[in-house]
Amino acid sequence: MPIRSLRRLLHLTIALLFAATALWCPATAYATTPSHPTLNAASIDAYVNAYMERTDLPGAVVAITRGDKVVHAAGYGHTAAGQAMTARTPVPVASLSKSMTALAVMRLVEEGRVDLDEPAHRYLPEFTMADRRAEKITVRQLLNQTSGMADSAYPDLTRPQAHTLTEAVADMRGARLAAEPGTEWNYHNPNYFVAARLVEVVSGRPFADFLATQVFRPLGMTRTESVDTTDDMPDHARGYVRAYGMLFPRSHPRWFAAGGHGVVTTADDLSRWLIAQNHQGVSAAGRRVVSARSIDVMHTPPKGREYAMGWSLSPSGEEPRQIRHTGELLTHNAIQTLLPDSRTGIAIVANTGMISGDDAAVMLDGLVDLAQGKSPAVRTPFTMKADYVLAALTLLAIALGVLGAVRARRWARRTAGRPLWRVGLRMLPCAVPIVLFARLTDMVGLFMNREGTLAQLLYIWPALVIWSAAAALAAAVVIAARSIAVLRARRTRAAGVGNGDEVGRPTRPPGDPRRLPKATVRRAGASPAL
Repeated sequence: MPIRSLRRLLHLTIALLFAATALWCPATAYATTPSHPTLNAASIDAYVNAYMERTDLPGAVVAITRGDKVVHAAGYGHTAAGQAMTARTPVPVASLSKSMTALAVMRLVEEGRVDLDEPAHRYLPEFTMADRRAEKITVRQLLNQTSGMADSAYPDLTRPQAHTLTEAVADMRGARLAAEPGTEWNYHNPNYFVAARLVEVVSGRPFADFLATQVFRPLGMTRTESVDTTDDMPDHARGYVRAYGMLFPRSHPRWFAAGGHGVVTTADDLSRWLIAQNHQGVSAAGRRVVSARSIDVMHTPPKGREYAMGWSLSPSGEEPRQIRHTGELLTHNAIQTLLPDSRTGIAIVANTGMISGDDAAVMLDGLVDLAQGKSPAVRTPFTMKADYVLAALTLLAIALGVLGAVRARRWARRTAGRPLWRVGLRMLPCAVPIVLFARLTDMVGLFMNREGTLAQLLYIWPALVIWSAAAALAAAVVIAARSIAVLRARRTRAAGVGNGDEVGRPTRPPGDPRRLPKATVRRAGASPAL
């Protein structure tokens, strides 16, 4: 693509983005709620149904509590298998599981069997890494994700997936740390694999059994369990991926999940979980599971940070104040939040994937508004707008690729007299889309603070991958077409010079006096006829 085409593409991109903003920003709708909205079953149903109608979201479960009471727990729509979703439909909550793993550790802390500030290696000798600094990682640093482990040093989702916690911890023996323990925060699932394995070793019981008997059952969460992999989840965690306003059912690849993102639960059970969090560790039935101090420790980040133990504080100054955590699989997304000022708890799980979905996070904004007595706005995920811009850019990239290939011979003639190295430099901008596509997973990884693969990115944001691939293919076609045209033109020119002809100048037939030097023609014309 020549510089002019790239500039044209940039200008058109900006114009399309402005047009998209103008078209979609005023399109925010409002759920049908009373003039003075109240947080109750009717208003919640009205908002969720309005959201699902606007976005075509296939299915979701919602749990909302206030104090020690359940305001509403319900299911909406259907699963990828076509079954109606209810308050008792089992759904994967992904990384919401981390807060449950943290509570399991706190149970052992309260029993005096674990000290948060002791090295994890003391309780789990099998936890070793190629980096000796790992021996200093404390239990607390595992839970608040300041251990120094990170995707940049050990990208767990790009590696072969383990089958058990023992195997997951053993797989880290050759890994190094990205930072000195306690100095940096990096979201990294293996922190919680190690924490879950620690629970197993210290308690002498399988992690899933410990969670069931020491956390879930005391809270009344009788339909909740922890599984080892996504294959063990209902329907193998099959859900939907959104692209260009359409939804496509997709199976989930097998991921190891225990400790970090392996809990499967229901809306009913999520309401019991939220009550305990807002009720200082006491269940809805009045049973204390952990102390109020342990709840406070799990909700309070280290000084200067926002991440606690499976929970994050909302940014400073954001109102209302929230303690929350998101959870994302490739086919499901979830969120839980606590509003300490009103002791409200909200949890949502939707069966659409990360980024292309993000429905749970968008729905949360509306339900938080409703909890504050405001009319909830029905907004849509960012990609529902961005996908149409990416579709236009995809078509534009294909059109420019075809145009560049068709005009390749003309372009070659314009550069015929230039050195090859200058011609190569002229084509260099065409390689930019190819480089961008080759590094697409890295760039998205920087944005998400996670490492992944191109196959996973096709779940996360299909339209982005398609646009990037189309632009790279179009650029490759233009480079190939121009390269061939340049070589052919120079071969033809070389052949002409070899025959004594100058390329681009018409040849004369033999015997034509116009082929003779001017002096010879002049002398011939001046001689008298014999």
